[in-house]
Amino acid sequence: MSTTATPPQPTTVADVVAALARRYPTTWAEDWDRVGLVLGEPTAPVRRVACVVDVVPETVSEALAAGADMIVAHHPLLLRGVSSVAPTTFKGRIVHDLIKADVALYVAHTNADVADPGVSDALAARFGLTGLRPLHPPAPGSPAVGAGRGIGRIGELPRPMTLAELTRYAAAVLPPTAWGVRAAGDPGRMVRTLAVSGGSGDAFLGAATAAGVDAYLTSDLRHHPAGEHLAAGGPALLDAAHWATERPWLDDLAAALRAELGVETIVSDLDTDPWTVHAAAPTAAAPAATRTVPGGTAPGTAADPADPADPAPAADDKEPRREG
Repeated sequence: MSTTATPPQPTTVADVVAALARRYPTTWAEDWDRVGLVLGEPTAPVRRVACVVDVVPETVSEALAAGADMIVAHHPLLLRGVSSVAPTTFKGRIVHDLIKADVALYVAHTNADVADPGVSDALAARFGLTGLRPLHPPAPGSPAVGAGRGIGRIGELPRPMTLAELTRYAAAVLPPTAWGVRAAGDPGRMVRTLAVSGGSGDAFLGAATAAGVDAYLTSDLRHHPAGEHLAAGGPALLDAAHWATERPWLDDLAAALRAELGVETIVSDLDTDPWTVHAAAPTAAAPAATRTVPGGTAPGTAADPADPADPAPAADDKEPRREG
């Protein structure tokens, strides 16, 4: 009697959803958030997964061109209620393109932020931080309560740096954007302990102060909260591009999917930060940065990373964690 081996069953959308739910349970997400499976037949096979920060036409086109069967995104496509997904609308066009291509879409947002390891662990790793602990642990009674989990991370730098040096270092180790990294505080302040939080983080300025860190790096810092924070004696601030603080997590996500499910993964390096031009203001000590452009030299435009007039060379758009 001969026997025929049963071929291995292909990984399905449901398998990927289950794996992501184990790593980033949807119950860990904020009440206002919208995470989980957005599009896709649960029984559809998945051979290749594209990992992106933002679901925008450019990252969707990239995923389709690479033959992805599923997209796992950080930012929700449909965060707020909609009354139409007509293809004449921005989000509706994306929905139609994904359905026509039979590509599933899954979102892991604030549930991936609080996870351990999660978004801020990947960000902390870029700085070599050690002795990590959460910046803002989950509230008592939250489903996300657990050792190591919470928004942001606090850790020790491999060596002390001045704020000016740390700003340049941040611009070098984070994914490059036109925004780069800016800082607030005494440039000569020594920084040993650093708090980081991927995405919009000015809601946690108080947590950074209470933690007693020397500096806090996040995104989307606003004028008045930042100024009042510094006036009250809070730690120095570093403000990086939103996309750049969350892009590092995609590598961890892709590695986890490959290891658990054996699927191929694609990590998108498309810079989806909306800010595309940076000009350093001229000072008495350093003239305006210039670079050669077609037809001549453009003063005050984004400097080359090696340009001494721009000491912080270029190194995500996410909804606020809190409504209002």
